[in-house]
Amino acid sequence: MRALSILFRRELALAWAGGGGPLLACGFFLCLTVLVLLAGGGETAGLRAMSGGVAWLALALSSVLSLERLFERDLEDGALDLIALGPLPLELVVLAKAAAHWLAVGAPLAVTAPIAALILGLMPGQAPLVAASALIGALGFALTGALGAALALGSKRGGLLIAVVVLPLFIPPVVFGAGAVERAVNGLSPLPALAFLTAYVLFAAVITPFAGAAAIRNAQG
Repeated sequence: MRALSILFRRELALAWAGGGGPLLACGFFLCLTVLVLLAGGGETAGLRAMSGGVAWLALALSSVLSLERLFERDLEDGALDLIALGPLPLELVVLAKAAAHWLAVGAPLAVTAPIAALILGLMPGQAPLVAASALIGALGFALTGALGAALALGSKRGGLLIAVVVLPLFIPPVVFGAGAVERAVNGLSPLPALAFLTAYVLFAAVITPFAGAAAIRNAQG
C-alpha cells in the first residue's frame, strides 16, 4: 500500500509539473465552448437545447490533451522500467495512473463543465447534474485514456494515435452524459442515463488494468 501511495502522489505531482496540465485542459475547454458560442452567432437561445451535448463533447476533447504524457515520459527516462521491477503489479500501476489523472485533470474539468454549459444557455438549476455526471464521465475518460496511452507507447506520433484510439471509445459516455442532461431539461429522470454512464466506467475499470499492463509489457519487450 505504501508503494501505491507513493506512486499515486508522484503522478499527482507530475500532472502539475511542466506547465500545469489541468489548467491547460480547462483553458482549452472554455476556449472551445466560446468558439461554439461565437459560431452559433453569440445567441444562447439556439444553443440551449444542445448545451449539454456540446459541453460533453468539449469535455471529451479536453480529456485527451494530457494523455500522451501518462506513460511516454516514464518510458523515455527509464522510470517505467523501474516501476515495472517494483513491488506493484503493472495492473495496479495503470489503475493508479488513471486515478491520478482523473483527480488532477478530470476533476477540474468536471468543475469547468457546468460553467461551459451555462455559457451555452443551460438553465442554472441543471448545473449540479452536469458537474456530477461530468465527474463520473471524467473517470471513464481517464480509464479509457490510460488504455489508449499504453497502446501508443513507443509510437512516433503517440498523441495522434491516442486520439484515434480513444475518441471512438469516448462516444458512449458522451451519449450517456449528454442524455442525462437532456432528460433533466425535458423534465424526465436522468437516473437511467447516469446508470449506463456508471456501467461504462465500471466496465472500463475492469478492462483497462489488464489490457494496459499487457500493452506496457509489449512496449518494453
